[in-house]
Amino acid sequence: MMVVGICRIVLSIDEVFSLKEKRHIVKSIVERLKSRFNASVAEVDLNDKWQRAVIGVACVSNEAGHADSMMASIVNFVENDGRAVMTDYSTETIYVD
Repeated sequence: MMVVGICRIVLSIDEVFSLKEKRHIVKSIVERLKSRFNASVAEVDLNDKWQRAVIGVACVSNEAGHADSMMASIVNFVENDGRAVMTDYSTETIYVD
C-alpha cells in the first residue's frame, strides 16, 4: 500500500515590506524543508500578497505512521523557524492501493 501525506501551511510574515523580501524568506523555508525532510514543497497560494504565504508539502511512504510523523515534524520545524508565524495548517493522509 502507498500512503501519501499532504500538508497545507499558512504563514504570516509581518517584517517584510516587499514581495522580494517575502520571496526570499519563503524560498529559504521551502529549500530547507526539501533538503531536511526529502519532501516535495512549494509555495501554492497568496503568491502576490506581501505578508502572507501558503506552503504545500507532500510525501510518499509505505506506512501511515511514517507519513504522519513526517508531517508533524515539518509543521514543528516551520513553527520553530522564527522568520514567519504559522497561522494555520492542515494535514491529510491518503491511502492508495
